[in-house]
Amino acid sequence: MTFRLGMVGAGRMGLTHLSALADSPSVCAVAVADPSPPAREAAAAPGRVLYASTEAMLEAGGLDGVLIATPTGLHLPTIRLVAASGLPILCEKPCGLTVAEARAAAAVGVRLQVAYWRRFVPELERLRARIASGDMGGIYFVVSTQWDGAPPSVAFRSGSGGIFIDMGVHEFDQIRWLTGQQITALRVAVPATTADPPVAGDAESAQVLCDLSGGSTAMVSLGRRFPLGDVCRVEVYGTRDYADCRFLWPPDGDAVFHAALRRQAEAFASAAEGGATAADAIAALEAATEASRALQRSPDTEP
Repeated sequence: MTFRLGMVGAGRMGLTHLSALADSPSVCAVAVADPSPPAREAAAAPGRVLYASTEAMLEAGGLDGVLIATPTGLHLPTIRLVAASGLPILCEKPCGLTVAEARAAAAVGVRLQVAYWRRFVPELERLRARIASGDMGGIYFVVSTQWDGAPPSVAFRSGSGGIFIDMGVHEFDQIRWLTGQQITALRVAVPATTADPPVAGDAESAQVLCDLSGGSTAMVSLGRRFPLGDVCRVEVYGTRDYADCRFLWPPDGDAVFHAALRRQAEAFASAAEGGATAADAIAALEAATEASRALQRSPDTEP
């Protein structure tokens, strides 16, 4: 049977989810809620019902679960609203702007999966299996890189929580998931190069060196502008082998991203193991929050 998915938020990320699900044999986005008429119009499709509010969509019924793709500041209130209906939730990352919000989201009483889509990239799944099996030996160092081709709007960046909350949570979750280790300490470095004009509260790029609980170290590298386009890459240095996994890289990056989003939604629909839990989201947000605090303390922090 087809899983009937309702979606809240038809902005850039919401439309990306809809595109990724267009060919899914098991998940169908049957309803979309967004207060903006142009956003609803962009999400229109045959058989899909559009609503001006989440309340109206939930009241209409006929859903098996809800995907939340609103701006991050609206994640927690939307989670609470949907949870009151008893439906399971797939929420875009992070599930709150603060650790307190993420913990509140975890306590809503319904199944909550957080959309860390890297867990559904086959190349990364194989790398994780190699690390877990010991095939690469002991792990010295992991480098997790995410650079965007161009930054989102200033309005989005100003309310995103900054580069670590918005982008870095993916890398912190990925490091924990790949290695099976926890992040125990971190140090932040920020280059002096800035955009013109800079965006208050959101660095153009930042790097973090992390200590891991199993004795390994990791580095997170983030940037808002990259000449080749959107890229994500993981390097793993082991005692027996080295892996360089450019899992999202031009010209095939969009295809990889969409395929992972579809697999993620299908796993959510089937209640399969492997998705990021609320506890995973809290751990990633804790690391991102500590990195943000370190960034604010740095004498090189951008205005």
